[in-house]
Amino acid sequence: MSKLIVCDHPVLQQILGGLRDKSTPPPRFRDLMESAGLIIGLEVLNGIKTQPGQVTTPLKAASVRNLGQPIALVAILRAGLGMMPGLQRLLPEARVGHIGLYRNEETLNPVRYYVRLPAAIEKSFVLLLDPMLATGGSAAEAVRILKTDGAKDIRLLTILATRTGIRRVHREHPDVQILTAAVDPVLNNIGYIVPGLGDAGDRLFTL
Repeated sequence: MSKLIVCDHPVLQQILGGLRDKSTPPPRFRDLMESAGLIIGLEVLNGIKTQPGQVTTPLKAASVRNLGQPIALVAILRAGLGMMPGLQRLLPEARVGHIGLYRNEETLNPVRYYVRLPAAIEKSFVLLLDPMLATGGSAAEAVRILKTDGAKDIRLLTILATRTGIRRVHREHPDVQILTAAVDPVLNNIGYIVPGLGDAGDRLFTL
Protein backbone atom coordinates (compact mmCIF):
# COMPACT_ATOMS: atom_id res chain seq x y z
CA MET A 1 0.00 0.00 0.00
CA SER A 2 1.40 3.39 -1.01
CA LYS A 3 1.76 5.64 2.03
CA LEU A 4 1.03 8.79 -0.01
CA ILE A 5 -1.51 9.11 -2.83
CA VAL A 6 -1.85 12.40 -4.71
CA CYS A 7 -5.22 12.30 -6.47
CA ASP A 8 -4.81 13.92 -9.89
CA HIS A 9 -8.36 13.43 -11.16
CA PRO A 10 -9.10 16.35 -13.52
CA VAL A 11 -12.37 17.24 -11.78
CA LEU A 12 -10.65 17.27 -8.38
CA GLN A 13 -7.91 19.51 -9.73
CA GLN A 14 -10.50 21.96 -11.08
CA ILE A 15 -12.20 21.94 -7.67
CA LEU A 16 -8.86 22.66 -6.04
CA GLY A 17 -8.47 25.70 -8.27
CA GLY A 18 -11.79 27.05 -7.02
CA LEU A 19 -10.78 26.42 -3.41
CA ARG A 20 -7.51 28.30 -3.90
CA ASP A 21 -9.20 31.30 -5.53
CA LYS A 22 -9.55 34.06 -2.94
CA SER A 23 -12.63 35.41 -4.75
CA THR A 24 -14.63 32.18 -4.19
CA PRO A 25 -17.48 33.09 -1.78
CA PRO A 26 -18.10 30.95 1.34
CA PRO A 27 -21.21 29.12 0.01
CA ARG A 28 -19.35 28.06 -3.14
CA PHE A 29 -16.24 27.23 -1.08
CA ARG A 30 -18.35 24.88 1.07
CA ASP A 31 -19.78 23.17 -2.03
CA LEU A 32 -16.30 22.68 -3.48
CA MET A 33 -14.93 21.31 -0.20
CA GLU A 34 -17.83 18.85 -0.04
CA SER A 35 -17.16 17.67 -3.61
CA ALA A 36 -13.45 17.32 -2.93
CA GLY A 37 -14.18 15.13 0.09
CA LEU A 38 -16.41 12.88 -2.02
CA ILE A 39 -13.83 12.41 -4.80
CA ILE A 40 -10.96 11.73 -2.40
CA GLY A 41 -13.26 9.38 -0.50
CA LEU A 42 -13.89 7.37 -3.66
CA GLU A 43 -10.14 7.06 -4.13
CA VAL A 44 -9.46 5.81 -0.60
CA LEU A 45 -12.30 3.29 -0.72
CA ASN A 46 -10.39 1.35 -3.36
CA GLY A 47 -8.61 -0.17 -0.38
CA ILE A 48 -11.60 -1.37 1.63
CA LYS A 49 -12.50 -5.02 2.04
CA THR A 50 -15.66 -6.30 0.37
CA GLN A 51 -17.83 -9.38 0.75
CA PRO A 52 -20.21 -11.14 -1.64
CA GLY A 53 -23.96 -10.63 -1.44
CA GLN A 54 -27.09 -11.12 -3.48
CA VAL A 55 -30.08 -8.97 -4.45
CA THR A 56 -33.15 -9.57 -6.57
CA THR A 57 -33.51 -7.35 -9.64
CA PRO A 58 -36.86 -6.88 -11.42
CA LEU A 59 -35.80 -9.91 -13.54
CA LYS A 60 -33.80 -12.33 -11.38
CA ALA A 61 -31.23 -12.70 -8.61
CA ALA A 62 -27.87 -10.95 -9.04
CA SER A 63 -24.56 -11.27 -7.24
CA VAL A 64 -23.22 -8.04 -5.71
CA ARG A 65 -20.28 -6.86 -3.63
CA ASN A 66 -20.88 -5.13 -0.31
CA LEU A 67 -18.49 -3.22 1.92
CA GLY A 68 -16.92 -5.73 4.26
CA GLN A 69 -16.25 -3.61 7.33
CA PRO A 70 -17.86 -0.66 9.13
CA ILE A 71 -16.68 2.84 8.23
CA ALA A 72 -16.04 5.71 10.61
CA LEU A 73 -15.75 9.32 9.44
CA VAL A 74 -13.80 11.44 11.94
CA ALA A 75 -13.43 15.18 11.32
CA ILE A 76 -10.74 17.31 12.92
CA LEU A 77 -12.64 20.41 13.96
CA ARG A 78 -13.40 22.72 12.50
CA ALA A 79 -12.16 22.59 8.91
CA GLY A 80 -12.64 18.82 8.66
CA LEU A 81 -16.39 19.42 8.79
CA GLY A 82 -16.20 20.80 5.26
CA MET A 83 -15.30 17.38 3.84
CA MET A 84 -17.95 15.50 5.82
CA PRO A 85 -21.19 16.10 3.80
CA GLY A 86 -19.88 14.59 0.56
CA LEU A 87 -18.60 11.53 2.36
CA GLN A 88 -21.87 11.12 4.24
CA ARG A 89 -23.76 11.14 0.93
CA LEU A 90 -21.40 8.48 -0.35
CA LEU A 91 -21.47 6.47 2.90
CA PRO A 92 -24.80 7.21 4.63
CA GLU A 93 -24.37 4.35 7.12
CA ALA A 94 -20.93 5.44 8.27
CA ARG A 95 -20.53 6.38 11.91
CA VAL A 96 -19.32 9.89 12.66
CA GLY A 97 -16.84 11.26 15.19
CA HIS A 98 -15.12 14.55 15.95
CA ILE A 99 -11.74 15.56 17.35
CA GLY A 100 -11.37 19.17 18.46
CA LEU A 101 -7.84 20.54 18.20
CA TYR A 102 -6.57 24.08 17.82
CA ARG A 103 -3.06 25.24 17.11
CA ASN A 104 -1.15 27.27 19.66
CA GLU A 105 -0.09 30.23 17.54
CA GLU A 106 3.22 30.63 19.41
CA THR A 107 4.41 27.02 19.51
CA LEU A 108 2.33 25.73 16.53
CA ASN A 109 1.59 22.64 18.67
CA PRO A 110 -1.95 21.17 18.78
CA VAL A 111 -4.13 21.70 21.85
CA ARG A 112 -6.96 19.20 22.42
CA TYR A 113 -10.36 20.49 23.55
CA TYR A 114 -12.93 17.88 22.42
CA VAL A 115 -13.05 14.19 21.46
CA ARG A 116 -16.12 12.14 20.57
CA LEU A 117 -15.47 8.93 18.66
CA PRO A 118 -17.86 6.26 17.33
CA ALA A 119 -18.35 2.92 19.04
CA ALA A 120 -16.45 -0.12 17.72
CA ILE A 121 -13.81 2.08 16.10
CA GLU A 122 -11.30 -0.73 16.55
CA LYS A 123 -13.19 -2.71 13.86
CA SER A 124 -13.72 0.22 11.51
CA PHE A 125 -12.10 1.55 8.36
CA VAL A 126 -11.42 5.05 9.70
CA LEU A 127 -11.30 8.11 7.44
CA LEU A 128 -9.70 11.02 9.30
CA LEU A 129 -10.66 14.33 7.67
CA ASP A 130 -8.29 17.32 7.81
CA PRO A 131 -8.25 19.48 4.65
CA MET A 132 -4.93 21.20 5.41
CA LEU A 133 -1.91 19.09 6.39
CA ALA A 134 0.52 21.89 7.22
CA THR A 135 3.00 21.19 10.04
CA GLY A 136 1.35 17.80 10.64
CA GLY A 137 1.01 18.39 14.38
CA SER A 138 -2.79 18.27 14.55
CA ALA A 139 -3.08 15.29 12.23
CA ALA A 140 -0.42 13.30 14.09
CA GLU A 141 -2.11 14.06 17.42
CA ALA A 142 -5.52 13.07 16.02
CA VAL A 143 -4.12 9.75 14.81
CA ARG A 144 -2.64 9.18 18.26
CA ILE A 145 -6.05 9.82 19.84
CA LEU A 146 -7.70 7.38 17.42
CA LYS A 147 -5.13 4.70 18.15
CA THR A 148 -5.51 5.22 21.90
CA ASP A 149 -9.22 4.45 21.43
CA GLY A 150 -8.35 1.26 19.54
CA ALA A 151 -8.42 2.30 15.86
CA LYS A 152 -6.10 0.23 13.70
CA ASP A 153 -7.10 0.90 10.07
CA ILE A 154 -6.74 4.66 9.54
CA ARG A 155 -6.54 6.79 6.38
CA LEU A 156 -5.85 10.53 6.49
CA LEU A 157 -7.80 12.49 3.86
CA THR A 158 -6.54 15.99 3.08
CA ILE A 159 -6.96 18.47 0.25
CA LEU A 160 -3.59 20.20 0.54
CA ALA A 161 -0.43 18.89 2.18
CA THR A 162 3.21 19.85 2.62
CA ARG A 163 6.26 17.61 2.72
CA THR A 164 6.80 18.81 6.29
CA GLY A 165 3.38 17.59 7.37
CA ILE A 166 3.64 14.33 5.44
CA ARG A 167 7.03 13.56 6.99
CA ARG A 168 5.79 14.23 10.50
CA VAL A 169 2.71 12.03 10.17
CA HIS A 170 4.72 9.20 8.63
CA ARG A 171 7.49 9.55 11.20
CA GLU A 172 5.03 9.21 14.08
CA HIS A 173 2.54 6.90 12.32
CA PRO A 174 4.23 5.01 9.47
CA ASP A 175 1.18 2.77 9.05
CA VAL A 176 -1.20 5.62 8.08
CA GLN A 177 -1.88 6.26 4.41
CA ILE A 178 -2.30 9.92 3.36
CA LEU A 179 -4.47 10.98 0.41
CA THR A 180 -4.37 14.55 -0.91
CA ALA A 181 -5.17 16.59 -4.00
CA ALA A 182 -1.80 18.40 -4.04
CA VAL A 183 1.47 18.86 -2.19
CA ASP A 184 2.44 22.52 -1.86
CA PRO A 185 6.10 23.51 -1.53
CA VAL A 186 6.45 25.50 1.69
CA LEU A 187 5.08 26.74 4.99
CA ASN A 188 5.34 30.39 5.94
CA ASN A 189 6.66 31.60 9.30
CA ILE A 190 3.28 31.18 10.99
CA GLY A 191 2.73 27.65 9.72
CA TYR A 192 0.40 28.35 6.78
CA ILE A 193 0.67 26.40 3.52
CA VAL A 194 1.97 28.51 0.58
CA PRO A 195 0.43 29.07 -1.94
CA GLY A 196 -2.30 27.11 -0.15
CA LEU A 197 -5.85 28.40 0.05
CA GLY A 198 -5.80 30.47 3.24
CA ASP A 199 -7.51 29.44 6.48
CA ALA A 200 -9.93 26.69 5.44
CA GLY A 201 -12.01 27.00 8.62
CA ASP A 202 -12.47 30.75 8.22
CA ARG A 203 -13.39 30.40 4.56
CA LEU A 204 -15.92 27.66 5.31
CA PHE A 205 -17.77 29.41 8.09
CA THR A 206 -17.36 33.14 7.45
CA LEU A 207 -20.53 34.65 5.95
